[in-house]
Amino acid sequence: MKMSGNTILITGGTSGIGFEFATQLLKLGNTVIITGRDQAKLNSAKFKLPAVHTLRSDAADPREIADLFETVVKQFPKLNVLINNAGFMRKLNLHDTDIDMEDLNREIESNLSGPIWMINQFLTHLKSQESAAIMNVSSGLAFVPLPISPVYCAAKAGLHSYTQSLRVQLKNTKVNVFELAPPLTDTPLVDSFDPADLSGSKAMNVTKMVGIAIRGMEQDNFEIRPGQSNDLKFMNRIAPKFIFNQLSKSVDHMLRESK
Repeated sequence: MKMSGNTILITGGTSGIGFEFATQLLKLGNTVIITGRDQAKLNSAKFKLPAVHTLRSDAADPREIADLFETVVKQFPKLNVLINNAGFMRKLNLHDTDIDMEDLNREIESNLSGPIWMINQFLTHLKSQESAAIMNVSSGLAFVPLPISPVYCAAKAGLHSYTQSLRVQLKNTKVNVFELAPPLTDTPLVDSFDPADLSGSKAMNVTKMVGIAIRGMEQDNFEIRPGQSNDLKFMNRIAPKFIFNQLSKSVDHMLRESK
């Protein structure tokens, strides 16, 4: 895929992986639009990247997605790349009886339902372009779950499966379907975790990780697994019990903390 001269929409683009995508894709000569829920963070992103276009929108709300679509196709009719990046990860103790039912589902809406709704809304437009692409940002934890983040991992596993099916269904169209499964990456997403929760994993530099992702798209590598993500998928094939047990160790620390 040609990685210049595109019009690209990135959800969750105000920080972390999404912001780094915007930074690097602008340098390559693309028109880049980012979304986010927080207007102050959008303003900050615009200050840092004056060439970026910002639109306030919640990528986990179908009504806001519909409004976003109307705005984007009117202002940027050449939109041909959608990067579903918005999402969040948290530690959850499933013994906690105070968890609100709606709150429990938020990670599914953000990490799984949101990308599905975005694709459903934008697909007809993308199919009308001469060349188009969808990238879903899943996680290395789509292949082996980290049990202290059960809902996040389940949602990312679902997104991985959905992306595989989407790629097959779009095989006779001009829309390429990519999946980026990042490893632990040095972004604000992991700030809420204790070092003990993530022991044994070294966070990958976000600039390096996104650079690998962009090169992967350029080379039509449809499932991009930088660093430890590739190791996770490989280990899940050859020693699934061992690698799952390694990622399960942090649960003991969480359970001790909750007593």
